[in-house]
Amino acid sequence: MIEFVLGESDLVDVRFAVSPLNELTLSLRVLKNPAKYPLHLPWARGIRDVDAEVLLALSTERGWTPDFLSPRPTTPFTRIEDEFAALRETSTRAMRRDFRALFGGVPDALRDRHRVLGALESYWHTALSGQWERMRAVLETDIAHRGRAMAQHGLAVMLSGISERITFTSPVVQVRIAGAPPRRVEAGGHGLTLVPSVFARRTAVPVDPGAPPLLIYSARGAGTVWETGRCRGPEALAGVLGQVRADLLAELAQPRSSTDIARRTGVTTSAVNQHLRALRDAGLLASQRHGRSVVYARTELGDALVSHNVERGSAAAEPLFART
Repeated sequence: MIEFVLGESDLVDVRFAVSPLNELTLSLRVLKNPAKYPLHLPWARGIRDVDAEVLLALSTERGWTPDFLSPRPTTPFTRIEDEFAALRETSTRAMRRDFRALFGGVPDALRDRHRVLGALESYWHTALSGQWERMRAVLETDIAHRGRAMAQHGLAVMLSGISERITFTSPVVQVRIAGAPPRRVEAGGHGLTLVPSVFARRTAVPVDPGAPPLLIYSARGAGTVWETGRCRGPEALAGVLGQVRADLLAELAQPRSSTDIARRTGVTTSAVNQHLRALRDAGLLASQRHGRSVVYARTELGDALVSHNVERGSAAAEPLFART
């Protein structure tokens, strides 16, 4: 059992952050054991021209990685350029300390720091940079959802909603991770940083038992990142709103950012924003800004309108009486 003990100042310093370097690091698990991550196979199959020897050596069979590759974000939306700059400042001694803590020694493929850092940066540009906008959209949408849950229902409900492995009985956050040595960490004014991930299957914490509280978890909607299909709005609803707006309303069965919706529907972001604002003004959607994105969600009226028209469509498609 991992326990994070939160003081009074820590309880008001529970924050979310998006970290592209953490996503890069967690994606190495997919390369190591692709069969465990079937949702990400469409992405993994397209990876070419990377230093696989180094990348595969950076994680254990369980998917654990050295702590210097999972830094605690200092801002809500960290840029990969800044994280790479900080990574280059990491000393060889610190890197090897983390290697020994995880692997019991320094694997041969990881002895050359320049090769390791070069492999990571090349991997980002080859495999992840082109996908980052859609990934970030999912992560920001997740944060908006968790933030609403915490505001409406409190920290305990929000944390339990992240995973059944997480419980909170003030002032202690407990995280169950199979095989991880038990420890109790006093937050000591560092707060609790929560990092959603597209690639995390469950939850992860730092290997270092003295590291400040950091919890990485699987983001809602992570399985939709590589989807390119689009929802069609009910025909009757399209007759009133128009097909594009009916489709957008159908897409929002779960909250999404305008960028993510544009990607999924094939409509330009500017056009999507125009339609979404119209639906919001009609009371069918609610919006919340998070970072550079605006996340939209259906209101109760929007849910009722879509559900009613779906049910009507289903009923109309089925004859009331069997013909003889």
